[in-house]
Amino acid sequence: MDVKVSLCYLVLLLFSLSSAEDVKLVVKGVTSIAITDNNFICATLDWWPANKCNYGDCPWGQTGILNLDLNNKILTNAIKAFNPLRIRLGGSVEDQIVYQFGKQKKCPHFKKKEGGLFGFSTTCLPKKRWDEVHDFFNKTGVKLIFGLNALTGKKNSVEDKLNWVGNWNSKNAISLMKYTISKGYKIDSYELGNELCAEGIGARVDSVQYAKDITRLRHIVNLLYPDASRRPKVLGPGGFYGKEWFQSFLLNVAPGVVDGVTHHIYNLGAGVDKDLINKIQDPYYLSQVAETFKSVAQAVKEFTPWAAPWVGEAGGAYNSGSKDVSHTFVNGFWYLDQLGMTSTLNHKVYCRQTLAGGNYGLLNTTTFIPNPDYYGAILWHRLMGSKVLLVSHEGSPFLRAYAHCSKKGPGVTVLLINMSNSTTFNVSLVDDMNLYPILKTVPGRGQKTMREEYHLTPKDGNIQSDVVLLNGTPLQLTKSLDIPEMKPQLVDASFPITKKA
Repeated sequence: MDVKVSLCYLVLLLFSLSSAEDVKLVVKGVTSIAITDNNFICATLDWWPANKCNYGDCPWGQTGILNLDLNNKILTNAIKAFNPLRIRLGGSVEDQIVYQFGKQKKCPHFKKKEGGLFGFSTTCLPKKRWDEVHDFFNKTGVKLIFGLNALTGKKNSVEDKLNWVGNWNSKNAISLMKYTISKGYKIDSYELGNELCAEGIGARVDSVQYAKDITRLRHIVNLLYPDASRRPKVLGPGGFYGKEWFQSFLLNVAPGVVDGVTHHIYNLGAGVDKDLINKIQDPYYLSQVAETFKSVAQAVKEFTPWAAPWVGEAGGAYNSGSKDVSHTFVNGFWYLDQLGMTSTLNHKVYCRQTLAGGNYGLLNTTTFIPNPDYYGAILWHRLMGSKVLLVSHEGSPFLRAYAHCSKKGPGVTVLLINMSNSTTFNVSLVDDMNLYPILKTVPGRGQKTMREEYHLTPKDGNIQSDVVLLNGTPLQLTKSLDIPEMKPQLVDASFPITKKA
């Protein structure tokens, strides 16, 4: 068997690197330690209106589901390039959305409302907009997760206004589903509610009640989609992990009710945190969240082994992200490390907040030009296969390493992230498979054992740049506004992997 080693290698350049460290990287290629979904990479689109603001900054513009420009060519091409991209439509105000189907004739718009959830009134998804969204997703090849309003039919508890009590009223959701089926629109997954679990964000539902509600959703989905091969998955609870709440919820759902156990991650703190850029570059800080991923995976394995853990939403820094950090090159240290960590800990899908919107979008909020993390996401999607491999080294903790079987064909793809601002790592690969990289004919040098390398670095060495270089060349849209071709650099496999000049 031939082995091809493709490398995504992030290099942090704050100033001239002053020292070098030789590292031997061991990849256990015989047995996988975890399996991800083939469409592990996922991005979100939110409902927020343009007047959603944090810290005096209003970074959402026209990126909400109700006002997003679905004719924008850059947005279209950015999604198409994934072929396909999994997208989650949902977010904080999804539990205030009614659907213009069935008996719901009126379609109110978002308004600022004192005392309303997150400061806004109930609003509506018009039938016409639902048609437009699906036409767009059909053209761009999206695998759609749709978040349903889980608070319909519920009321505030008299004892605790944060608690919402009563059974979920599914009539409006059923009307939307029936219309969706009648039009032949494809739904990959339905998710019930947003951040209603554990302590709740804005609103909270009891774990046993939520289990009852999502069981109702499963019954509806099974009834409306009798063909199991075309049946959407059911996801929940879509919020922050709390041990007691999650265990109680999982104990109260029967086998086959939930396909994906979704939880949210904002482990970097508030978007306004001045220490955010340092947290992102600190491997010790980044490792702390691993305990959450382990706990969720363990709970799913113990109580609902037929299901799988998913990260349903992760933006790094909450409250729309940081206007100076979240859209820049340095954020990739957090993002790519999260992808590596969660896949190692048996999570099937990772949904990045957002595709566009807020300060943490993969695309610029106003122009839709890709930010650096977009290119990290698409390289992962194209190179990293679903089988996760064990990888280890005895070098500095500032060198992160993750390995998967290659997606493009036989072989191994390794992701290396250099978080050090003072050390170059010269990495030699060792595998336990006794296999050989592909022989390629190199002009003037005959046949050589070669590997492919993808080095991502910031423009001008500025880690807060919005421009990322691939093997020294800026990644920019083509004249026709297409995503640029991302070619690897062929390197003699006998040489160690190191920083490119």
